Amino acid sequence: MKLFRFGEEGQEKPGVLLENVPYDVSAFGEDYNEAFFQNNGLARLQAYLQEQRAQLQEVPAGVRLGSAIARPSKIVCIGLNYADHARETNAKVPEEPILFFKATTALCGPNDAVVIPKGSEKLDWEVELGVVIGKKASYVSEEEALDYVAGYVLHNDYSERAFQLERGGQWVKGKSCDTFAPVGPFLATPEEVGDIDNLRLWLTVNGKTMQDGNTSNLIFKIPFLVSYLSQFMTLLPGDLITTGTPAGVGLGMNPPLYLKAGDVVELGIDGLGSSRQEVKAYGQN
Repeated sequence: MKLFRFGEEGQEKPGVLLENVPYDVSAFGEDYNEAFFQNNGLARLQAYLQEQRAQLQEVPAGVRLGSAIARPSKIVCIGLNYADHARETNAKVPEEPILFFKATTALCGPNDAVVIPKGSEKLDWEVELGVVIGKKASYVSEEEALDYVAGYVLHNDYSERAFQLERGGQWVKGKSCDTFAPVGPFLATPEEVGDIDNLRLWLTVNGKTMQDGNTSNLIFKIPFLVSYLSQFMTLLPGDLITTGTPAGVGLGMNPPLYLKAGDVVELGIDGLGSSRQEVKAYGQN
């Protein structure tokens, strides 16, 4: 299945893509949140669709898309998980995953504007594959890890590099500003995605290709990451793990290149659609 959410910010309704046609499933009565995933929501929704398919209403074209998942308990990020990205930032390739968090208040729709925060000088982009947890995971083995995955999403891990690297060295500060986590356009369940170890990721700024990578180059693969994280924290249904970005970020260029108001960022991953964010100054409508 491919799940999406639509409507005004804070009032999103659940939807499903069936043969690439968007349908409103708000009558199902549940958002795509922790309770939905925890209570076998994917299977129940599948049964509902089989029963109600003929009665479903299409979602009108042009409606705003919200984040593909409701606000999770946490967004866990993996840093420097592509060797080429580590090299471009003059960082050592990690021997164990580098973990940091992104505030859940950064979550927004896939095509919402990204807002330059107050005092920002170095707004950067990062196309990433996101993994959505489907059931409570604690001390999970690598062999069992994919059984705990509900699906996958496209994510742009926006970063304010001055906040991240020059204001005390705490990455979370450069990752957590409002609008810094556009997720979607949809969540695709595993059977919709295919080989997660061979997905192309790409990102353009104003039409120019900046990133063009493949998940085959992940240093730490998805099953390992789910298992690894579960050794240190309980992963709850609906939690988002965002798995790192390939080379091509603004920080890695010579000289570095950062986003400014009016720029347009577009990105996509095989099987997970594409998204588009216009950069706006703080306070700009």
